[in-house]
Amino acid sequence: MHAVKTVSAFVGRWFALIVVLAGALAMALPSAFDDWGPAVPWLLALIMFGMGMTLRGSDFAYVAKRPIAFAIGVVAQFVVMPALGWAIANGFQLSPDLAAGVILVACAPGGTASNVIVYLSKGDTALSVAMTSVSTLLAPLLTPALVLLLAGEYLPVGFGDLFVSIIKVVLAPVLLGLLLRRIASRAIEHLLPALPLVSVTGIALVVMIVVAGSAPTLATVGVLVLVTVVLHNLLGLTVGYTVARVCGLGEPARRAISIEVGMQNSGLAASLATTHFNPAAALPAAIFSVWHNVSGSLLASYWARK
Repeated sequence: MHAVKTVSAFVGRWFALIVVLAGALAMALPSAFDDWGPAVPWLLALIMFGMGMTLRGSDFAYVAKRPIAFAIGVVAQFVVMPALGWAIANGFQLSPDLAAGVILVACAPGGTASNVIVYLSKGDTALSVAMTSVSTLLAPLLTPALVLLLAGEYLPVGFGDLFVSIIKVVLAPVLLGLLLRRIASRAIEHLLPALPLVSVTGIALVVMIVVAGSAPTLATVGVLVLVTVVLHNLLGLTVGYTVARVCGLGEPARRAISIEVGMQNSGLAASLATTHFNPAAALPAAIFSVWHNVSGSLLASYWARK
C-alpha cells in the first residue's frame, strides 16, 4: 500500500502534465482509440464511485451550519457558468457541435479536483466539499434542464435521455460509494490513498478517447476551442469570487466559491457529448479537464502565498 500511496501522490502532483501527455498521445495515434468511445461513461462512473467513497454524512453538515454561504455558492455554480458558456458560444459564433460542448461543460456540477485546490488555496474546504457533493446530487435535474434551455437547438436528445445518463454515470455511482463507505468504513479507509490514482487514470483515458475521436476537428479549430475554454474558466473563477465578495462572505468562502464555480465536472460533459452527440462536442470538455487543473493549481499557489 505504501507503493500505491507514493504513485498516487505522484500522479496527483503531476495530474495536468499527465493529461496533456495523454492528449498528445491520442493526437499522434488516433486510430488506436477508434473503438474506445463506449468506455467513456463507464470510466466516469468509476471516477464518481471513487468520489462517493471519499464522502461522509458529515460532509453535508455545512448546509445546516452556514446555509447562506452554501446557497450563494450553489446558485452561483448553476447560474454563472451556464450564463458565461452561452454568452461565449454565441459571442464566438461557434459551430453547433462546439457550442453544445461548451454549454455541456458550463452546466455540469463542480469538478472532483476542486476540493483539493480549495484546500491548497487556504479556502473554506468544508464549503467546497458541500458544494461539490450537493451540486453533484442536483445534477440529474439541473444539468439536463439548463442544457436543453441553453443548447436545445443543438442537441438531438430530450430531458429524459440526459436525466437517465446522469443518474447512471453520476448519481448512482456516488450514492453506491457513499453507502459502501458507511457500511465498510474500515476497509474503505485503506483504499482511499489509491483513489487519486484511479481518478487521474480515468480522466486521462477519457481525454485520450475524446481527443482521438475528434482529432480532425482539433487540428482545424484547436486554437479557437482553447481560447473559449480558457476564457470560460477564467471568467468563472473571477465572477464566482466577485459574487461571493458582493454578498459579504469572508475570504476563505470567496476562494472556495471561486474555485467551485470555475472548475467543472468536465468528465460528465465529455460523457454526455460522447453518448448523445459526437466526439467534436466532447472536445471542449477534454481541453477544459486539462486547463482548469492548470489554472486552479496556479491560483492555489498564489492564494497560498498571499
